[in-house]
Amino acid sequence: MPGVAEEKSSTLGWAYGGQAVLEGVLMRGRNVSAVAVRRPDTGEIVVHEEPVSGIYRGFISRTPFLRGLPLLWDSLGLGMKALFYSAEIVGQAEDPDFTLDAGTEAVTGGLAMLFGLALFMLLPTWLAGLSVPDADHALLFNLIEGLIRLLLLLGYLIFIGRMEDVRRVFAYHGAEHKTVNAHEAGAPLTVDGVRPFSRQHARCGTAFLLIVVVISILVFAPLGKPSLLWRVVSRLVLVPVIAGIAYEWLRFSARYAEHPLMKALIAPNLALQNLTTREPDDAMLEVAITALKTVLAGEGLST
Repeated sequence: MPGVAEEKSSTLGWAYGGQAVLEGVLMRGRNVSAVAVRRPDTGEIVVHEEPVSGIYRGFISRTPFLRGLPLLWDSLGLGMKALFYSAEIVGQAEDPDFTLDAGTEAVTGGLAMLFGLALFMLLPTWLAGLSVPDADHALLFNLIEGLIRLLLLLGYLIFIGRMEDVRRVFAYHGAEHKTVNAHEAGAPLTVDGVRPFSRQHARCGTAFLLIVVVISILVFAPLGKPSLLWRVVSRLVLVPVIAGIAYEWLRFSARYAEHPLMKALIAPNLALQNLTTREPDDAMLEVAITALKTVLAGEGLST
């Protein structure tokens, strides 16, 4: 999953993040992104490099709370493009003529977003309404809604984690984290240099999802328990607010991740990543390293 927060670093100048895709890894820097995919038929690592949006270097990226949704939206678009690219590479291993047209990609991406909103935003508020019919127990209602949202998230991750293809994606997710951790520690970007590092990272998108669940409870609690229609409207309208707050907390917590108090606060975020990462093999590490090296070279940095 993408590292959804890009944070300045006194030693690196920019914090790099990425996302696992089918048989590969996307890495993103300040100016360049690269997705590296290993072809299942030949074992060759195919790399696609392109510039990233200027939004990461403009006014919006420097404006707290305003920047959250635009940056996340751009990250989502970049991640979807990388995922579709990897799907084509993997599909062409069986059918050389396999392609995904723009219409298919748009429909698939749109349906995925609608599914996510329905499952994690709308379904919990409907179920909570059935559990707490009394409008006088607004705090209890919002706590139950948040708990249902958390259980749905955990259940979903556990369910998809049982699929073999997803398990491989999760292993590439682990490779991405190990590679970024190694780079941030100044270790050599080699398989031996990257292998010892953790497959957990404070800026992980999995951590962002858990933060959203907690923030949603705090944001929705003052609204009480209005009718189902107004609950649905409020959940959709307040998505940008929740995303903005969660984004800022993720940046802040990543910056001070080594502080003892912050370590305790982000421990659940890191623990949740045990569901979305697996220990990668050396071939997967090689792919993640290739993606990051391509980004660093594209930005004129030595590797």
